[in-house]
Amino acid sequence: MSKRKKAIERFRQNPKNVRFSEIETLLLGLGFKIRQKGTSHAYFTLGSHIIGVPVRKPFVKQKYVELMLQELDLLFAEDEED
Repeated sequence: MSKRKKAIERFRQNPKNVRFSEIETLLLGLGFKIRQKGTSHAYFTLGSHIIGVPVRKPFVKQKYVELMLQELDLLFAEDEED
């Protein structure tokens, strides 16, 4: 299993303990571009997929991690259709 898949599974198992830096590393590794970093939120874009994540320390709220995982599921579903 790749590092990215392991990270996604770890996020699914424990969405309360995910740091912004871990999300940033994962999404940039998947090809997302970061937009508007330096404000309270960072936006990651890949085509029509946009994921907004608040920059919180030490951990990102569980709801935002779950929303990110849902968007990644949609992205992976589209990739499988192609």
